Amino acid sequence: MSPSQNIVPRELYERLVKSFMEVIVLKELKSGNPLCGHDTRALIQKKFNILLSSGTIYSTLYSMERKGLIEGITDRKKRVYRLTEKGKETLESISGSSDKLVLLIKSILEK
Repeated sequence: MSPSQNIVPRELYERLVKSFMEVIVLKELKSGNPLCGHDTRALIQKKFNILLSSGTIYSTLYSMERKGLIEGITDRKKRVYRLTEKGKETLESISGSSDKLVLLIKSILEK
């Protein structure tokens, strides 16, 4: 169990991970290794100790592909995804706004 799970109730922790799934996928794809749906599910489980449904994983990947953030390519019998230029720019923009995101979360949680 990660330290954040001790502080945040499990349900809220899972919701936050789901909410940031696009960012998690973009960051992982930035390393240059393509991901398929199964790889994405395994990554989330290993890194955050959450087992997401295939429906959640694939709907996120398809949505990201429709937005032009990732590109899906059929490789043998599976579809693998890689980062597009728009995905790189989006990740850079999000990374540049990380301080603002932290402040937003803090302002929501403060009294």
